[in-house]
Amino acid sequence: MRAAPTILHLDMDAFYASVEQASKPSLRGKAVIVGGLGPRGVVATASYEARRFGVHSAMPMGQARRLCPNGAYLIPRFSLYRQVSDVVMAMLRELSPLVEPLSLDEAFVDLEAGGVAFDSRTARETGERLRADIRAATGLSGSVGLAGSKMLAKVASEEAKPAGLLLIEPGTERELLAPMSVRTLPGVGPATGEHLRRAGITTVGKLAEAGEDELVRMVGRSAGAGLYRMALGLDDRPVVAERDAKSVSVEDTFDVDLHDRVRIRGEVQRLADRCVQRLRGSGHSGRTIVLKVRRYDFSTLTRSETLRGPTDDPAVVREAAARLLEGVDTTGGVRLLGVGVTGLADYTQEDLFAQSLAAEPDGAERVQGAEGTQGVQGADGSGGDAAEAGAAGAEAEAAAGAREAAETPGEPEPSPERRWSAGSDVRHAVYGPGWVQGSGVGRVTVRFEQPGSEPGRVRTFRVDDPELEPSDPLPLVGDEG
Repeated sequence: MRAAPTILHLDMDAFYASVEQASKPSLRGKAVIVGGLGPRGVVATASYEARRFGVHSAMPMGQARRLCPNGAYLIPRFSLYRQVSDVVMAMLRELSPLVEPLSLDEAFVDLEAGGVAFDSRTARETGERLRADIRAATGLSGSVGLAGSKMLAKVASEEAKPAGLLLIEPGTERELLAPMSVRTLPGVGPATGEHLRRAGITTVGKLAEAGEDELVRMVGRSAGAGLYRMALGLDDRPVVAERDAKSVSVEDTFDVDLHDRVRIRGEVQRLADRCVQRLRGSGHSGRTIVLKVRRYDFSTLTRSETLRGPTDDPAVVREAAARLLEGVDTTGGVRLLGVGVTGLADYTQEDLFAQSLAAEPDGAERVQGAEGTQGVQGADGSGGDAAEAGAAGAEAEAAAGAREAAETPGEPEPSPERRWSAGSDVRHAVYGPGWVQGSGVGRVTVRFEQPGSEPGRVRTFRVDDPELEPSDPLPLVGDEG
Protein backbone atom coordinates (compact mmCIF):
# COMPACT_ATOMS: atom_id res chain seq x y z
CA MET A 1 0.00 0.00 0.00
CA ARG A 2 1.20 3.49 -0.83
CA ALA A 3 0.96 6.53 1.33
CA ALA A 4 -0.47 8.52 -1.62
CA PRO A 5 -3.21 7.64 -4.16
CA THR A 6 -0.85 7.53 -7.14
CA ILE A 7 -2.14 4.36 -8.83
CA LEU A 8 -4.77 5.21 -11.45
CA HIS A 9 -7.28 2.83 -12.99
CA LEU A 10 -9.03 3.91 -16.17
CA ASP A 11 -12.15 2.09 -17.37
CA MET A 12 -13.82 3.45 -20.51
CA ASP A 13 -17.60 3.65 -20.23
CA ALA A 14 -19.60 1.13 -22.33
CA PHE A 15 -16.63 1.16 -24.68
CA TYR A 16 -17.82 -0.70 -27.79
CA ALA A 17 -21.24 0.91 -27.75
CA SER A 18 -19.77 4.36 -27.07
CA VAL A 19 -17.36 4.02 -30.00
CA GLU A 20 -20.30 3.14 -32.26
CA GLN A 21 -22.26 6.15 -31.01
CA ALA A 22 -19.27 8.45 -31.53
CA SER A 23 -18.75 7.21 -35.09
CA LYS A 24 -22.46 7.35 -36.03
CA PRO A 25 -24.23 10.53 -34.85
CA SER A 26 -27.62 8.93 -35.54
CA LEU A 27 -26.98 6.48 -32.67
CA ARG A 28 -26.26 9.09 -30.02
CA GLY A 29 -28.77 9.06 -27.21
CA LYS A 30 -30.22 5.74 -28.38
CA ALA A 31 -30.02 2.26 -26.92
CA VAL A 32 -27.08 0.49 -28.59
CA ILE A 33 -26.29 -3.19 -28.04
CA VAL A 34 -23.10 -4.71 -29.47
CA GLY A 35 -22.59 -8.46 -29.70
CA GLY A 36 -23.44 -11.61 -31.65
CA LEU A 37 -26.66 -11.12 -33.56
CA GLY A 38 -27.60 -14.78 -34.03
CA PRO A 39 -30.12 -16.57 -31.83
CA ARG A 40 -27.24 -17.77 -29.65
CA GLY A 41 -25.42 -14.44 -29.62
CA VAL A 42 -24.32 -12.77 -26.39
CA VAL A 43 -24.23 -9.07 -25.50
CA ALA A 44 -20.66 -7.73 -25.46
CA THR A 45 -21.52 -4.18 -24.43
CA ALA A 46 -24.72 -2.20 -23.93
CA SER A 47 -24.91 1.59 -23.89
CA TYR A 48 -26.23 3.25 -20.75
CA GLU A 49 -29.46 4.00 -22.62
CA ALA A 50 -29.91 0.25 -23.15
CA ARG A 51 -29.00 -0.56 -19.55
CA ARG A 52 -32.08 1.33 -18.39
CA PHE A 53 -34.09 -1.50 -19.95
CA GLY A 54 -32.14 -4.10 -18.00
CA VAL A 55 -29.73 -5.08 -20.79
CA HIS A 56 -26.20 -5.88 -19.64
CA SER A 57 -23.00 -7.58 -20.79
CA ALA A 58 -22.99 -11.40 -21.11
CA MET A 59 -26.79 -11.47 -21.48
CA PRO A 60 -28.18 -13.73 -24.24
CA MET A 61 -29.02 -11.57 -27.24
CA GLY A 62 -32.52 -13.03 -27.46
CA GLN A 63 -33.28 -11.83 -23.93
CA ALA A 64 -31.86 -8.39 -24.74
CA ARG A 65 -34.17 -8.08 -27.74
CA ARG A 66 -37.16 -8.89 -25.57
CA LEU A 67 -36.18 -6.27 -22.99
CA CYS A 68 -35.24 -3.61 -25.53
CA PRO A 69 -36.99 -4.37 -28.86
CA ASN A 70 -36.27 -0.93 -30.35
CA GLY A 71 -32.54 -0.89 -29.62
CA ALA A 72 -29.84 -0.70 -32.30
CA TYR A 73 -28.18 -4.13 -32.48
CA LEU A 74 -24.69 -4.14 -34.00
CA ILE A 75 -21.96 -6.70 -34.61
CA PRO A 76 -18.55 -5.76 -33.09
CA ARG A 77 -16.02 -3.86 -35.20
CA PHE A 78 -12.83 -4.76 -33.39
CA SER A 79 -10.49 -3.06 -35.83
CA LEU A 80 -12.22 0.25 -35.06
CA TYR A 81 -12.17 -0.41 -31.31
CA ARG A 82 -8.42 -1.15 -31.43
CA GLN A 83 -7.76 2.12 -33.24
CA VAL A 84 -9.56 4.09 -30.54
CA SER A 85 -7.89 2.03 -27.81
CA ASP A 86 -4.45 2.82 -29.28
CA VAL A 87 -5.20 6.55 -28.96
CA VAL A 88 -6.24 6.17 -25.32
CA MET A 89 -3.30 3.94 -24.39
CA ALA A 90 -0.86 6.38 -26.01
CA MET A 91 -2.25 9.13 -23.77
CA LEU A 92 -1.70 6.94 -20.72
CA ARG A 93 1.90 6.26 -21.71
CA GLU A 94 2.50 9.99 -21.85
CA LEU A 95 1.73 10.05 -18.13
CA SER A 96 3.99 7.19 -17.09
CA PRO A 97 6.27 4.45 -18.44
CA LEU A 98 4.37 1.98 -16.24
CA VAL A 99 1.05 1.32 -17.97
CA GLU A 100 -0.58 -2.09 -17.51
CA PRO A 101 -3.37 -2.65 -20.06
CA LEU A 102 -6.01 -5.17 -18.97
CA SER A 103 -8.08 -5.00 -22.16
CA LEU A 104 -8.85 -2.58 -24.98
CA ASP A 105 -10.70 -0.25 -22.62
CA GLU A 106 -9.05 -0.72 -19.24
CA ALA A 107 -5.58 -0.09 -17.75
CA PHE A 108 -3.60 0.68 -14.60
CA VAL A 109 -1.12 3.59 -14.54
CA ASP A 110 1.62 4.24 -11.98
CA LEU A 111 1.52 8.05 -11.78
CA GLU A 112 4.40 8.19 -9.33
CA ALA A 113 6.72 6.42 -11.77
CA GLY A 114 5.92 9.09 -14.36
CA GLY A 115 6.57 11.92 -11.93
CA VAL A 116 3.14 13.48 -12.60
CA ALA A 117 1.62 12.90 -9.15
CA PHE A 118 2.96 12.49 -5.64
CA ASP A 119 -0.01 13.35 -3.39
CA SER A 120 -3.82 13.48 -3.45
CA ARG A 121 -4.05 16.92 -5.04
CA THR A 122 -1.71 16.22 -7.95
CA ALA A 123 -3.23 12.77 -8.48
CA ARG A 124 -6.74 14.23 -8.72
CA GLU A 125 -5.58 16.96 -11.10
CA THR A 126 -3.90 14.38 -13.31
CA GLY A 127 -7.00 12.19 -13.35
CA GLU A 128 -9.32 15.06 -14.27
CA ARG A 129 -6.96 16.24 -17.00
CA LEU A 130 -6.78 12.72 -18.43
CA ARG A 131 -10.57 12.42 -18.60
CA ALA A 132 -10.82 15.78 -20.37
CA ASP A 133 -8.06 14.89 -22.85
CA ILE A 134 -9.73 11.55 -23.70
CA ARG A 135 -13.06 13.30 -24.26
CA ALA A 136 -11.40 15.87 -26.55
CA ALA A 137 -9.46 13.27 -28.56
CA THR A 138 -12.10 10.55 -28.93
CA GLY A 139 -15.46 11.97 -27.88
CA LEU A 140 -15.70 9.18 -25.28
CA SER A 141 -15.96 9.20 -21.52
CA GLY A 142 -13.89 7.20 -19.09
CA SER A 143 -14.15 6.59 -15.36
CA VAL A 144 -11.06 7.04 -13.21
CA GLY A 145 -10.19 5.52 -9.85
CA LEU A 146 -7.22 6.72 -7.77
CA ALA A 147 -5.85 4.90 -4.73
CA GLY A 148 -2.75 3.55 -3.06
CA SER A 149 -3.18 0.06 -4.55
CA LYS A 150 -4.40 -1.57 -7.74
CA MET A 151 -7.34 -3.29 -6.09
CA LEU A 152 -8.66 -0.09 -4.54
CA ALA A 153 -8.10 1.93 -7.72
CA LYS A 154 -10.23 -0.57 -9.64
CA VAL A 155 -12.94 -0.49 -6.98
CA ALA A 156 -12.88 3.32 -7.15
CA SER A 157 -13.29 3.47 -10.94
CA GLU A 158 -16.24 1.10 -10.73
CA GLU A 159 -17.87 3.29 -8.09
CA ALA A 160 -17.19 6.39 -10.24
CA LYS A 161 -19.11 5.07 -13.29
CA PRO A 162 -20.25 6.52 -15.52
CA ALA A 163 -17.95 9.39 -16.48
CA GLY A 164 -16.70 10.10 -12.97
CA LEU A 165 -13.61 10.16 -10.79
CA LEU A 166 -13.21 8.77 -7.29
CA LEU A 167 -10.08 9.14 -5.16
CA ILE A 168 -9.67 6.95 -2.09
CA GLU A 169 -7.60 8.73 0.53
CA PRO A 170 -5.06 6.50 2.28
CA GLY A 171 -6.38 5.54 5.70
CA THR A 172 -10.04 5.55 4.63
CA GLU A 173 -9.97 2.22 2.77
CA ARG A 174 -11.70 0.03 5.37
CA GLU A 175 -14.39 2.63 6.04
CA LEU A 176 -15.14 2.89 2.32
CA LEU A 177 -15.13 -0.87 1.68
CA ALA A 178 -17.11 -1.96 4.75
CA PRO A 179 -20.68 -1.42 3.39
CA MET A 180 -19.88 -2.72 -0.09
CA SER A 181 -21.02 -6.12 -1.31
CA VAL A 182 -18.47 -8.92 -1.19
CA ARG A 183 -18.94 -9.17 -4.97
CA THR A 184 -17.13 -5.83 -5.23
CA LEU A 185 -13.82 -7.54 -4.48
CA PRO A 186 -11.84 -8.93 -7.45
CA GLY A 187 -12.19 -12.68 -7.81
CA VAL A 188 -15.44 -13.00 -5.86
CA GLY A 189 -17.82 -14.44 -8.44
CA PRO A 190 -21.38 -15.71 -8.16
CA ALA A 191 -20.43 -19.07 -6.65
CA THR A 192 -18.14 -17.65 -3.96
CA GLY A 193 -20.57 -14.82 -3.27
CA GLU A 194 -23.43 -17.28 -2.74
CA HIS A 195 -21.26 -19.47 -0.50
CA LEU A 196 -20.42 -16.46 1.66
CA ARG A 197 -24.05 -15.29 1.69
CA ARG A 198 -25.20 -18.63 3.08
CA ALA A 199 -22.72 -18.10 5.90
CA GLY A 200 -24.22 -14.68 6.60
CA ILE A 201 -21.35 -12.72 5.02
CA THR A 202 -22.71 -10.25 2.48
CA THR A 203 -20.54 -7.15 2.93
CA VAL A 204 -16.79 -6.50 2.94
CA GLY A 205 -17.07 -5.31 6.55
CA LYS A 206 -18.50 -8.66 7.65
CA LEU A 207 -15.78 -10.37 5.66
CA ALA A 208 -13.13 -8.54 7.70
CA GLU A 209 -14.97 -9.31 10.95
CA ALA A 210 -15.04 -13.03 10.16
CA GLY A 211 -11.27 -13.19 10.42
CA GLU A 212 -8.67 -15.02 8.36
CA ASP A 213 -9.00 -18.38 10.12
CA GLU A 214 -12.75 -18.57 9.48
CA LEU A 215 -12.36 -17.58 5.82
CA VAL A 216 -9.62 -20.18 5.33
CA ARG A 217 -11.96 -22.80 6.80
CA MET A 218 -14.76 -21.74 4.46
CA VAL A 219 -13.00 -21.31 1.10
CA GLY A 220 -9.52 -22.77 1.52
CA ARG A 221 -6.15 -21.43 2.58
CA SER A 222 -5.12 -19.48 -0.51
CA ALA A 223 -8.54 -17.97 -1.28
CA GLY A 224 -9.33 -17.32 2.37
CA ALA A 225 -6.07 -15.49 3.05
CA GLY A 226 -6.50 -13.44 -0.10
CA LEU A 227 -10.09 -12.49 0.76
CA TYR A 228 -9.08 -11.35 4.22
CA ARG A 229 -6.29 -9.12 2.88
CA MET A 230 -8.63 -7.57 0.33
CA ALA A 231 -11.27 -6.97 3.00
CA LEU A 232 -8.65 -4.97 4.90
CA GLY A 233 -7.79 -3.04 1.73
CA LEU A 234 -4.29 -4.54 1.50
CA ASP A 235 -2.74 -5.03 -1.93
CA ASP A 236 0.99 -4.69 -2.72
CA ARG A 237 0.92 -5.70 -6.39
CA PRO A 238 2.98 -3.37 -8.61
CA VAL A 239 1.86 -1.93 -11.94
CA VAL A 240 3.55 -4.08 -14.59
CA ALA A 241 4.27 -2.39 -17.92
CA GLU A 242 4.22 -5.52 -20.07
CA ARG A 243 1.72 -8.29 -19.55
CA ASP A 244 2.80 -11.35 -21.52
CA ALA A 245 0.04 -12.95 -23.52
CA LYS A 246 -0.60 -16.52 -22.36
CA SER A 247 -2.66 -17.73 -25.29
CA VAL A 248 -4.31 -16.78 -28.56
CA SER A 249 -7.65 -18.31 -29.49
CA VAL A 250 -10.78 -17.91 -31.59
CA GLU A 251 -14.15 -19.60 -31.30
CA ASP A 252 -17.57 -19.55 -32.95
CA THR A 253 -21.02 -20.38 -31.62
CA PHE A 254 -23.35 -21.70 -34.32
CA ASP A 255 -26.98 -20.72 -34.75
CA VAL A 256 -27.89 -24.36 -35.36
CA ASP A 257 -26.03 -27.37 -33.96
CA LEU A 258 -23.60 -28.90 -36.46
CA HIS A 259 -24.06 -32.61 -37.11
CA ASP A 260 -22.21 -33.11 -40.40
CA ARG A 261 -18.71 -34.32 -39.56
CA VAL A 262 -17.32 -32.87 -42.81
CA ARG A 263 -18.77 -29.46 -41.95
CA ILE A 264 -17.31 -29.68 -38.43
CA ARG A 265 -13.86 -30.47 -39.82
CA GLY A 266 -14.16 -27.54 -42.22
CA GLU A 267 -15.07 -25.16 -39.39
CA VAL A 268 -12.09 -26.35 -37.34
CA GLN A 269 -9.78 -25.69 -40.30
CA ARG A 270 -11.25 -22.20 -40.74
CA LEU A 271 -10.84 -21.43 -37.04
CA ALA A 272 -7.24 -22.66 -37.14
CA ASP A 273 -6.45 -20.21 -39.95
CA ARG A 274 -8.08 -17.34 -38.04
CA CYS A 275 -6.15 -18.27 -34.92
CA VAL A 276 -2.84 -18.19 -36.81
CA GLN A 277 -3.69 -14.78 -38.27
CA ARG A 278 -4.23 -13.46 -34.75
CA LEU A 279 -1.10 -15.26 -33.53
CA ARG A 280 1.05 -13.66 -36.23
CA GLY A 281 -0.59 -10.30 -35.66
CA SER A 282 0.54 -10.40 -32.03
CA GLY A 283 4.09 -11.29 -33.08
CA HIS A 284 4.04 -14.67 -31.36
CA SER A 285 4.32 -18.35 -32.11
CA GLY A 286 3.19 -21.20 -29.88
CA ARG A 287 3.87 -24.81 -28.96
CA THR A 288 0.52 -26.17 -27.77
CA ILE A 289 -2.57 -26.42 -29.98
CA VAL A 290 -5.91 -26.54 -28.14
CA LEU A 291 -9.29 -27.62 -29.51
CA LYS A 292 -12.52 -26.67 -27.70
CA VAL A 293 -15.81 -28.39 -28.47
CA ARG A 294 -19.12 -27.53 -26.79
CA ARG A 295 -21.71 -30.14 -27.58
CA TYR A 296 -25.49 -29.98 -27.92
CA ASP A 297 -25.98 -30.60 -24.19
CA PHE A 298 -23.60 -27.76 -23.20
CA SER A 299 -20.91 -30.21 -22.11
CA THR A 300 -17.52 -28.76 -23.09
CA LEU A 301 -14.48 -30.80 -24.08
CA THR A 302 -10.94 -29.53 -24.58
CA ARG A 303 -8.09 -31.43 -26.19
CA SER A 304 -4.49 -30.29 -26.66
CA GLU A 305 -1.31 -31.35 -28.41
CA THR A 306 2.17 -29.98 -27.72
CA LEU A 307 4.61 -29.66 -30.61
CA ARG A 308 8.39 -29.94 -30.43
CA GLY A 309 8.84 -26.21 -30.87
CA PRO A 310 6.91 -22.95 -31.39
CA THR A 311 5.15 -22.48 -34.72
CA ASP A 312 3.00 -19.95 -36.54
CA ASP A 313 2.58 -22.17 -39.60
CA PRO A 314 -1.14 -22.44 -40.50
CA ALA A 315 -0.64 -25.89 -42.00
CA VAL A 316 0.87 -27.23 -38.78
CA VAL A 317 -1.92 -25.74 -36.65
CA ARG A 318 -4.62 -27.04 -39.02
CA GLU A 319 -3.21 -30.55 -38.97
CA ALA A 320 -2.85 -30.60 -35.18
CA ALA A 321 -6.42 -29.34 -34.71
CA ALA A 322 -7.70 -31.97 -37.15
CA ARG A 323 -5.92 -34.72 -35.22
CA LEU A 324 -7.44 -33.49 -31.98
CA LEU A 325 -10.92 -33.47 -33.53
CA GLU A 326 -10.58 -37.14 -34.45
CA GLY A 327 -10.59 -37.98 -30.74
CA VAL A 328 -13.81 -36.09 -29.96
CA ASP A 329 -17.28 -37.61 -30.18
CA THR A 330 -19.57 -35.10 -31.90
CA THR A 331 -22.62 -37.37 -31.96
CA GLY A 332 -25.70 -35.34 -31.15
CA GLY A 333 -24.35 -32.08 -32.53
CA VAL A 334 -21.90 -29.29 -31.80
CA ARG A 335 -22.92 -25.77 -30.79
CA LEU A 336 -19.45 -24.19 -30.36
CA LEU A 337 -15.95 -24.80 -31.72
CA GLY A 338 -12.71 -23.09 -30.79
CA VAL A 339 -9.03 -23.36 -31.69
CA GLY A 340 -6.27 -21.84 -29.58
CA VAL A 341 -2.49 -21.76 -29.25
CA THR A 342 -0.70 -21.58 -25.90
CA GLY A 343 2.91 -21.78 -24.77
CA LEU A 344 3.64 -18.56 -26.63
CA ALA A 345 7.09 -17.38 -27.67
CA ASP A 346 8.39 -14.31 -29.48
CA TYR A 347 10.01 -16.37 -32.21
CA THR A 348 9.28 -19.31 -34.48
CA GLN A 349 11.61 -22.27 -34.52
CA GLU A 350 10.67 -24.25 -37.57
CA ASP A 351 9.98 -27.91 -36.92
CA LEU A 352 11.34 -29.31 -40.16
CA PHE A 353 9.75 -32.69 -39.57
CA ALA A 354 6.25 -31.47 -38.67
CA GLN A 355 4.71 -32.08 -42.08
CA SER A 356 6.04 -35.60 -42.53
CA LEU A 357 5.17 -36.52 -38.95
CA ALA A 358 1.60 -35.37 -39.50
CA ALA A 359 1.40 -37.38 -42.70
CA GLU A 360 2.89 -40.56 -41.19
CA PRO A 361 1.23 -41.51 -37.89
CA ASP A 362 4.13 -43.66 -36.77
CA GLY A 363 6.43 -40.67 -37.13
CA ALA A 364 8.77 -42.28 -39.70
CA GLU A 365 11.26 -39.92 -41.32
CA ARG A 366 13.11 -40.67 -44.54
CA VAL A 367 16.56 -39.19 -44.29
CA GLN A 368 19.57 -39.82 -46.48
CA GLY A 369 23.03 -39.09 -45.09
CA ALA A 370 25.23 -36.90 -47.22
CA GLU A 371 28.77 -38.10 -48.01
CA GLY A 372 27.59 -41.65 -47.24
CA THR A 373 28.71 -41.35 -43.61
CA GLN A 374 26.12 -39.26 -41.76
CA GLY A 375 22.56 -40.03 -40.74
CA VAL A 376 19.82 -38.30 -38.77
CA GLN A 377 17.24 -39.84 -36.48
CA GLY A 378 14.00 -37.98 -35.71
CA ALA A 379 11.45 -38.69 -32.99
CA ASP A 380 7.70 -38.46 -33.51
CA GLY A 381 5.38 -36.41 -31.33
CA SER A 382 4.39 -39.41 -29.21
CA GLY A 383 7.92 -40.60 -28.57
CA GLY A 384 7.55 -43.51 -31.02
CA ASP A 385 10.01 -45.01 -33.48
CA ALA A 386 12.09 -42.87 -35.81
CA ALA A 387 13.54 -43.81 -39.20
CA GLU A 388 17.09 -43.61 -40.33
CA ALA A 389 18.99 -44.16 -43.57
CA GLY A 390 22.51 -43.78 -44.93
CA ALA A 391 25.60 -45.86 -44.52
CA ALA A 392 25.20 -46.29 -40.73
CA GLY A 393 21.42 -46.82 -40.84
CA ALA A 394 21.56 -50.48 -39.84
CA GLU A 395 23.60 -49.77 -36.73
CA ALA A 396 21.29 -46.93 -35.68
CA GLU A 397 18.25 -49.15 -36.23
CA ALA A 398 19.69 -51.87 -34.01
CA ALA A 399 20.42 -49.33 -31.27
CA ALA A 400 17.05 -47.56 -31.39
CA GLY A 401 14.81 -50.48 -32.30
CA ALA A 402 13.42 -48.48 -35.20
CA ARG A 403 11.99 -49.86 -38.38
CA GLU A 404 14.03 -49.87 -41.56
CA ALA A 405 13.44 -46.84 -43.75
CA ALA A 406 12.32 -47.33 -47.31
CA GLU A 407 14.69 -46.69 -50.18
CA THR A 408 14.58 -43.10 -51.37
CA PRO A 409 14.62 -42.04 -55.01
CA GLY A 410 17.31 -39.93 -56.62
CA GLU A 411 17.93 -36.38 -55.46
CA PRO A 412 15.24 -34.00 -56.80
CA GLU A 413 15.86 -30.28 -57.08
CA PRO A 414 15.12 -28.28 -53.93
CA SER A 415 11.54 -27.00 -53.93
CA PRO A 416 11.30 -23.20 -54.34
CA GLU A 417 8.08 -23.18 -52.31
CA ARG A 418 9.70 -23.06 -48.91
CA ARG A 419 13.19 -22.53 -47.55
CA TRP A 420 14.52 -22.96 -44.06
CA SER A 421 17.42 -20.57 -44.52
CA ALA A 422 18.75 -19.83 -41.06
CA GLY A 423 21.71 -17.64 -41.99
CA SER A 424 24.05 -17.64 -39.02
CA ASP A 425 21.31 -18.71 -36.62
CA VAL A 426 21.28 -22.22 -35.25
CA ARG A 427 18.01 -24.08 -35.79
CA HIS A 428 17.09 -27.50 -34.40
CA ALA A 429 15.79 -30.03 -36.86
CA VAL A 430 15.06 -32.60 -34.16
CA TYR A 431 13.45 -31.58 -30.90
CA GLY A 432 13.40 -35.02 -29.33
CA PRO A 433 16.14 -37.67 -29.13
CA GLY A 434 18.37 -37.54 -32.18
CA TRP A 435 22.00 -37.50 -33.20
CA VAL A 436 24.44 -36.93 -36.01
CA GLN A 437 26.57 -39.92 -36.77
CA GLY A 438 30.22 -39.12 -37.39
CA SER A 439 32.33 -36.23 -36.22
CA GLY A 440 29.51 -33.71 -36.17
CA VAL A 441 31.22 -31.60 -38.82
CA GLY A 442 30.14 -31.62 -42.45
CA ARG A 443 26.82 -31.60 -44.28
CA VAL A 444 23.55 -33.41 -43.81
CA THR A 445 20.83 -33.74 -46.43
CA VAL A 446 17.23 -33.92 -45.21
CA ARG A 447 14.52 -35.36 -47.46
CA PHE A 448 10.85 -34.68 -46.76
CA GLU A 449 8.37 -37.14 -48.20
CA GLN A 450 4.64 -37.62 -47.83
CA PRO A 451 2.66 -40.71 -48.92
CA GLY A 452 1.15 -40.32 -52.36
CA SER A 453 3.07 -37.13 -53.11
CA GLU A 454 5.64 -36.28 -55.72
CA PRO A 455 9.33 -36.75 -54.82
CA GLY A 456 9.90 -35.01 -51.53
CA ARG A 457 11.67 -31.77 -50.76
CA VAL A 458 15.38 -31.94 -50.06
CA ARG A 459 17.51 -29.57 -48.02
CA THR A 460 21.23 -29.69 -47.29
CA PHE A 461 22.45 -28.02 -44.13
CA ARG A 462 25.93 -27.44 -42.76
CA VAL A 463 26.66 -29.12 -39.45
CA ASP A 464 29.51 -27.49 -37.58
CA ASP A 465 29.89 -28.69 -34.01
CA PRO A 466 32.89 -30.94 -33.26
CA GLU A 467 31.66 -31.48 -29.67
CA LEU A 468 28.20 -32.66 -30.67
CA GLU A 469 27.05 -35.47 -28.36
CA PRO A 470 24.84 -38.41 -29.46
CA SER A 471 22.05 -37.11 -27.21
CA ASP A 472 22.14 -33.58 -28.61
CA PRO A 473 19.56 -32.28 -31.10
CA LEU A 474 20.90 -31.73 -34.59
CA PRO A 475 21.96 -28.08 -35.13
CA LEU A 476 21.45 -26.95 -38.72
CA VAL A 477 23.47 -23.89 -39.70
CA GLY A 478 22.34 -22.21 -42.92
CA ASP A 479 20.70 -23.73 -45.97
CA GLU A 480 22.97 -24.90 -48.75
CA GLY A 481 20.07 -26.29 -50.78
